[in-house]
Amino acid sequence: MLNFKYYSPTEFVFGKDTEQEVGKLLKKCKAKKVLLHYGSGSVKRSGLLDRVIKSIEAEKIEHVELGGVVPNPRDTLVYEGIELCKTEGVNFILAVGGGSVIDSAKAIAMGVKYKGDFWDLFDDPNKIKGALSVAAVLTIPAAGSEGSNASVITKTEGMLKRVTHSNSIIPAFAIINPELTYTLPSYQTAAGVVDMISHILERYLTKTNDVILTDRLCEATLVSIIEAMRIIQKEPTNYEARATICWSGTIAHNGSLGVGRVEDWASHRLEHELSAMYDVTHGAGLAVIFPAYMRYTLEEDVQRYRRLAVKVFGIKDKKNKAKKVALAGIGAMESFFKELGMPVTFEEIGAKREDIDKLLEKLKINVGEIVGNFKSLTMEDCKNVYELACK
Repeated sequence: MLNFKYYSPTEFVFGKDTEQEVGKLLKKCKAKKVLLHYGSGSVKRSGLLDRVIKSIEAEKIEHVELGGVVPNPRDTLVYEGIELCKTEGVNFILAVGGGSVIDSAKAIAMGVKYKGDFWDLFDDPNKIKGALSVAAVLTIPAAGSEGSNASVITKTEGMLKRVTHSNSIIPAFAIINPELTYTLPSYQTAAGVVDMISHILERYLTKTNDVILTDRLCEATLVSIIEAMRIIQKEPTNYEARATICWSGTIAHNGSLGVGRVEDWASHRLEHELSAMYDVTHGAGLAVIFPAYMRYTLEEDVQRYRRLAVKVFGIKDKKNKAKKVALAGIGAMESFFKELGMPVTFEEIGAKREDIDKLLEKLKINVGEIVGNFKSLTMEDCKNVYELACK
């Protein structure tokens, strides 16, 4: 295990009716005027936003609203949010929604504290000068943004998707009520599950030796996600299964599963260009990329893939058949994605083989000549992964 620093200041408030505590939590955080940030309006239709506002007003905290966040959140709304916060004197941002809403809130929070164009902060995280405090009421378990130091935003001009990191945007608190996820469309739930599985695999696929504790934590979380999701498919309102999925999404990306090891993140980089170009759901794009990436990088560490197959996907181990077992595990993961109704090929998400060169051009601008750490992918390697995903 490598030396590490782990910082996780978020207060997680988990369980039934916990959204009713938001006012008291904001007061504890010394919120004076809050921007309520949300998506297309489902939080209004469900009554959640009204409950949140009632709790805030009970503590005599002022608020303003900004809705309209879309999947793969756009820079245009971030600019609008920055100006609104400055004009209204907002000192705290509360995201009510999923990862896209939380990421947008984080970008606004950084932008308010920065004198230039907030997009600079996605090109160079060293320019981040702090941020307004952010918190979340989670409605979609997937991105893990409610406990992470990351924000992902899409620039409308050129459809460039970028990520930045800063401890200043780790949420002060996150309210997670599994009951709020009961009415999520099955596709959205499935895409979220793929996203959290991918966050774990980006940490599991490592060249760092002697990380057995985090290996086992990763494996246990993956097994729990798969078991819970199969229950949810039959019983959408099974509280325990929903609770497992919600907490798994958080720990998959709050850093705890990656301590002491070098993480990868090649697959996310490859997928970001897909979702930027085709505006595809992030989890769906990851379902396409990951099986292709895993098959391409199999020879980097056959034994690690073999362990994943046996420990997570229940593939029977066979002496002197490590590669065969490893491939069976990758196949089992791909089959699970199909079982959830997720796409696993370019064609299924509307991506085109002839666009691969364009994807590579944007990828090169974004990350340079080399992508990832598990295997240092050249642009030719990346092209090969995209090609595999076309099949």
